[in-house]
Amino acid sequence: MLELLVVLAILGLLIGLVAPAALRQLGSAKEKIAHQSIERLTSVLDIYKLDVGSYPTTEQGLQALLVRPEGVTHWSGPYLKGEKVPEDPWGHPFLYRMPSERPGHDYDLYSLGPTGKPGGAGSDAEIVND
Repeated sequence: MLELLVVLAILGLLIGLVAPAALRQLGSAKEKIAHQSIERLTSVLDIYKLDVGSYPTTEQGLQALLVRPEGVTHWSGPYLKGEKVPEDPWGHPFLYRMPSERPGHDYDLYSLGPTGKPGGAGSDAEIVND
């Protein structure tokens, strides 16, 4: 019985040491997926601009990649597969704003990160297009 308790204690210690590292890796993987998804959407927005002549407005949003916005000519979409705009790895919609509020950018495309709330720091920070 004592040997069983010792084995259980050792397993508990190992799980206590390994679990936080595994959870950090999972969070880091979701952040990388969010960056890659933003890069992919950025490429699709560039194709949209080549066809239409400008990026979608904030009001048109990313939905313009699926459905022709009213008054837009030369639209060759849909530019995305599926029936809806993809979500970030945490299940929140990507946010889009055109014109950008950042100097040197045409638009802002971002995820609010794991919290789904604006702001945050470190691993809770927003993930924005470059």
